[in-house]
Amino acid sequence: MRGKQRVLIVVSHPVPYIIPLFRGMVAEGTLDPLVAYCSLEGVESYQDPEFGTEIAWDVPMLEGYDWVNPPNVSPRPGIGRFWGLINPQLMDLVDQVDGVIVYAGYAYASFWLVAWAAKLKGKPFLFSTDASSIAPRDRASWKRWLKPLILPWIFRLGDVILVSSTYGKEMVEGLGIPPQRVVLTPSATDNDWWLAQGAKVDRDAVRQGWGIAEDGVVVLCAGKLQYWKRPHDILRAFALANVPGSYLFYAGDGVLRPELEAEAATLGVGDRVKFLGFVNQQELVGVYRGADLFCLCSEYEPFGVVVSEAMLCETAAVVSDQVGAREIIESGVNGFVYPCGDIDALAQVLREILPERDRLKTMAKAAQKRLETWSPRENVAAQIQAFLLAKSINN
Repeated sequence: MRGKQRVLIVVSHPVPYIIPLFRGMVAEGTLDPLVAYCSLEGVESYQDPEFGTEIAWDVPMLEGYDWVNPPNVSPRPGIGRFWGLINPQLMDLVDQVDGVIVYAGYAYASFWLVAWAAKLKGKPFLFSTDASSIAPRDRASWKRWLKPLILPWIFRLGDVILVSSTYGKEMVEGLGIPPQRVVLTPSATDNDWWLAQGAKVDRDAVRQGWGIAEDGVVVLCAGKLQYWKRPHDILRAFALANVPGSYLFYAGDGVLRPELEAEAATLGVGDRVKFLGFVNQQELVGVYRGADLFCLCSEYEPFGVVVSEAMLCETAAVVSDQVGAREIIESGVNGFVYPCGDIDALAQVLREILPERDRLKTMAKAAQKRLETWSPRENVAAQIQAFLLAKSINN
């Protein structure tokens, strides 16, 4: 390989955690990325059906790398449905590059347009999956039957498959893809940004604004209040543990919020459970810093970058064993992992750790330190390795 390799990176829409990868590629210099966004939702305000509110990210996402927005000709444009992204101009862009990496998944029509063009024109073709299980998010039984049949065929389209955790690697290899064609590219957020912003936060001021006593302890759940996130689990475990001086905060919104508010009152903890609604990136830093323990109970969570964000803001984490981010949790050291859906086990974690303020602080520092080797730096290096591998396979 001589000189920089121009690579087309196809993404469904801008999301904050993936931007450091593109900027990191530019800074490293081996790959020269051209990022094609099939949609600009997120930069442009849009109605998110799962948050139940209008979203526009409050951090810069289109700076520091080359990007284009090829026209979307879908009659019903939008993310979240197969025919919502149809960007035929992507096929022309394949002519201009040395290879293609796709982050817009196979559940979009544009994925198939790019795959067809790359194969037709003999270009290295890589695509990512952040999944760590083939279980469908919507629990549909027909998908449980169909996925094992069609996924091996889909994954064989890629010269190399990118995965975000070792659990994802095991999943893809379990579908019959040779291990040498599966590369772990750590799912990392913008570590430097979160560390810098977190250092500016006055934690005591945040907690005073919440009305939390100096010796109070805050459990935080952040994300969409949807059934696959299982937000009821932490509420029930919190009530069952009943640790004096403890509070539960939800940062996020969604269809389950009314149910959660009603159940909190029924369980007798309504005065200690707070709902912050949707919180954007800039404000979320302070929310993480104000918390003592972050919790993610999901039954379906390919990775869960919110866990990394919380840990970077010096917050220990407890996650279910279905969350891909358990990859970066060492139980008892920087957090805990418990069996998904086991309310008693989660309550026991809360009983064990919430009264131990000094231990929580030690775990929080360990959580932040763990991210020193799970960062955009490792992600960029793995992406380069994967591209070179795909190029050698394709030749």
